[in-house]
Amino acid sequence: MTDDSAPKFHLLRAAKTALGAIAFYTCLPIPHHWSLNFQGIARWATAVGLLIGGLLGLLDLGLQYLTMPVLVRSAVIVGVWLALTGGLHLDGAMDTADGLAVLDPQRRLEVMADSRTGAFGVMAAVIILLLKVTALTSLEADREIALIAATGWGRWGQLVAIVRYPYLKPTGKGAFHKPAIRSSWDILPSTGLLLGLSGLVCYLQPNHWRLIVGITLGGASLALVTGAWFHHQLGGHTGDTYGAVVEWTEAFLLCGLTMLV
Repeated sequence: MTDDSAPKFHLLRAAKTALGAIAFYTCLPIPHHWSLNFQGIARWATAVGLLIGGLLGLLDLGLQYLTMPVLVRSAVIVGVWLALTGGLHLDGAMDTADGLAVLDPQRRLEVMADSRTGAFGVMAAVIILLLKVTALTSLEADREIALIAATGWGRWGQLVAIVRYPYLKPTGKGAFHKPAIRSSWDILPSTGLLLGLSGLVCYLQPNHWRLIVGITLGGASLALVTGAWFHHQLGGHTGDTYGAVVEWTEAFLLCGLTMLV
């Protein structure tokens, strides 16, 4: 490979990985004949989250322009939010709840791997969706910022969990992340992206600086604590707990923002 072709190769590989991340983490239509790379897609999870949050924010603005009431609008946003991800993360949160409900720690992973959903999984899903809808309903201003922040920091928490904690199963829907994401350096681009976006909002809207600082500190803290709590309960993480970190961080951050906006 020549020196001139090397940058093109890396750029093409990065583009294939970014598209692979969109195809894996969302239900957005990606043509099947495109060549996708799924190795290391977790590095793009935060960017994909920001994309999801941006789309939801645009939808919210459109529904507001059509004078849809805020409660109905919030329910629609959360429904579309779920549809965009195909329920990937919520399914993980439900399986995690079923597993943690088992008193015997040795059986928790077995229960989480069961495709059948138990009562605790259903309750966890209801609570998460209820928190999101009610929190968004309480946010009558800066809803777009809240949506982008929640989806971004939630997936940043997933990336931190992949890097910091052991993976508990030899196989599974999250097993391929661990070998590809091994160093704390892999978190830096996502962290820089979130901090850079926060700085841009502060520059464009200086009167929002308290809100942005609260979002940054709250989002990072909630993501770190949520991932650490699941590790404490299970001794590590699985693909299901990665999804649980995303969902609970999103829900708790939106709830926290109701006290800042």
